[in-house]
Amino acid sequence: MSKTAPKPHTAPSLDVCPCGSGKPFAACCGRYHAGEPAPTAEALMRSRYSAYVLGLEDYLLASWHASTRPASLDLASDMPAKWLGLSVKAAGKEGDAGTVEFLARYKAGGRAYRLHERSRFVREGGRWYYVDGELFER
Repeated sequence: MSKTAPKPHTAPSLDVCPCGSGKPFAACCGRYHAGEPAPTAEALMRSRYSAYVLGLEDYLLASWHASTRPASLDLASDMPAKWLGLSVKAAGKEGDAGTVEFLARYKAGGRAYRLHERSRFVREGGRWYYVDGELFER
């Protein structure tokens, strides 16, 4: 199983991070996009949300565990989404496994949506990876 570290990415100039932390992007998710390992599953989940906002497919794939990672993403051909906000409901860790329950809001095709998920993460080689998620029905 190959362990792929995210390729460094030049951080856009954002005053506030899209993940909702209230911190400047460069001091928050931008540093993980640039290659620094996220210290917790929650930090990785927040950085993945920011990557969706910014369309960073390489980062999303690299931070996805090899056992469940799709061969590719094509966010550009998906229905364009405008991400509206992220709320972390719960986060937990047991050894090298973590979970994060979150609610992400977005608009696509003129409709508003809510994505409520409990995501599973694993830490390998000092890096956290997204494994999969369980969606909550409305």
